[in-house]
Amino acid sequence: MDATTSTDIRLREGSSIAQRLIMAGSAAAVALCFTPGLFTHDALEVTISVAALLLGAAFVCGIMLAPAVVWIITPNEILIGQQRPFGKLRTRVVPKDDIRELQVPGSKRAKARFQLAFTLASGERLTSPPISDVTHVRDTVAQIAAQFGVPNVEAPSNPLDASNPEMHLGEPLEPFSARDIRIVALIAVALCAVPYAYKLWRGLPPGPIDIMLLPVGAIAAFAVHRYANLVTGAFWIIRQRDIRVERLWGDGTPRADHIEGGDVKAITVERRGRSEDEHCIVVIRLHSGRRFRSPRIGSRLEARAVGAEIVRRLGIAAENNRI
Repeated sequence: MDATTSTDIRLREGSSIAQRLIMAGSAAAVALCFTPGLFTHDALEVTISVAALLLGAAFVCGIMLAPAVVWIITPNEILIGQQRPFGKLRTRVVPKDDIRELQVPGSKRAKARFQLAFTLASGERLTSPPISDVTHVRDTVAQIAAQFGVPNVEAPSNPLDASNPEMHLGEPLEPFSARDIRIVALIAVALCAVPYAYKLWRGLPPGPIDIMLLPVGAIAAFAVHRYANLVTGAFWIIRQRDIRVERLWGDGTPRADHIEGGDVKAITVERRGRSEDEHCIVVIRLHSGRRFRSPRIGSRLEARAVGAEIVRRLGIAAENNRI
């Protein structure tokens, strides 16, 4: 949320032209790798190459033609702008008197992502881009409801709202059941034993690789049994003046670390995955050299909002804030 004045609210959605070109170029490069198959005499290879090129072309077109959307919510109206690359800007004005209802549905992909859904007098439903400042969703919704005089707006349940005494990142942790761990360990052993068993069944002598896979399967099963719970991630509880980071040891027993403002050397926002729209996290680096990476938050703007609230709650000096 960007305020041009004390009452205007801006919401944006859509990648920049530079980001689109990078994604489209990557997709095109992958698709072009299948080009040599077009010049073979194998029907299967030609079919695969054609399918890959068509899929790549569709992906590139989808990236380049997706619109960028901006909403400007003022006390009297909503200004909606939509523009596709290389296209004209399309605008729409929704007067205050046309708005009858306001809802705040959450996202199925990201727990702390919220959009505004307006119902107009005509029955039309308009859904806004996501609210970027996820730490002030309730205040934003209350402000808009008051501006437009919309009654009975249900406050969204937001684990990252700054009005919460505790902000939660991630989900409370539970160890894997012993049954699930045994099943995965047995699958690892079975997969490594299949080549060896197949050779014996066919009456063929097992090769060196087949024999080497047997101890690999045993080692994999031991690793699953011993360390499976290490992949359950972390659960952050952000309070005033400290953060509790909960994780699990390999055997499933809980462990916890506490981070206070004086321990922090720097806080940054990083991308951990393919997209800056979905896979950004907050990274806290301590004076001791340890790093704590948060569970996935969402877009870079959403992660920056969470990082700013962490800075405020821990009372960290401005020079340590690199968000």
